Amino acid sequence: MRPALLTREVSSGLRRNVTMTVAMVLTTAVTLMSVGAGLLVLRTIDDISALYTNRLEIQVALTPDVSETDPDCSRPTCASVRSALEAAPGVGSVAFESQQQAYTRFRELFAGQSVADVARPQSLPATLRVTLTDQQAGAAAARAAVEGRPGVRGVIDQRDVVGTLFDFLNGVRNVAFALAVVQALAAVLLISNTVQVSAFMRRTEVGVMRLVGATRWTTQLPFLVEAAVAGAVGGALAGIGLVAAKYAVVDDLFAAVGQAGVIPPVRITDVLVVSALLVPTGALVAGVTGYVTLRAYVKV
Repeated sequence: MRPALLTREVSSGLRRNVTMTVAMVLTTAVTLMSVGAGLLVLRTIDDISALYTNRLEIQVALTPDVSETDPDCSRPTCASVRSALEAAPGVGSVAFESQQQAYTRFRELFAGQSVADVARPQSLPATLRVTLTDQQAGAAAARAAVEGRPGVRGVIDQRDVVGTLFDFLNGVRNVAFALAVVQALAAVLLISNTVQVSAFMRRTEVGVMRLVGATRWTTQLPFLVEAAVAGAVGGALAGIGLVAAKYAVVDDLFAAVGQAGVIPPVRITDVLVVSALLVPTGALVAGVTGYVTLRAYVKV
């Protein structure tokens, strides 16, 4: 088929069935935007994992009597706990934080909030902060070395806090993908219906083309291109939506935690890469759906 004729047939088909074409484009855009959001959440989870791999600590809180009477961890009770931690396999270093140091850091973290004025140094325990060379084995060894020892109030594993964050992000990703699957099914059905309606509206001219010797592939190609064009436009809109959502919603929503280094920001390069992939994905899905529909249900 000549390019000029193909272009004319495709533009004619899109204009004749403009309502369903717009619906197909929008449905595809929403579907692919959900898929793109899920991919970006997955990328964010990987970034968070890399961010915290070498930053997670085990914190050993000391009892009030040790915290108040031993400001530099030089007395036997605190020193023995520190020695046990340093000897544990997988432990990198052990740093002591006194009550006053903990209070100073607390006020820095909550500066400008009422809780910073209410707290007193006596309400915060002295802590041994343990960095790990082996996150799994080191954490278990450090916990086993000090649990139940005199002077130990409790052991805080920061991986538990981060694990809760990962569970939340994984839940968001799963919801995004679940919605994308449902919307993808709706998009496929809508594309199939649009192709069938378009073929029915042009059944007379297609029949004439077949009578004068046109092959089945020649008569089907305009319908496939129409579907692919609509899918590509939907993918482009999905990409634009992801970029707009980053600047209008995501950046403002995570501005505070991003500046504090709690969660890495969503990089524009990742958004652009995902957005670029959505365009051919939309065209491919729509084209394949149109091809299957024509082969299975439409005799053109």
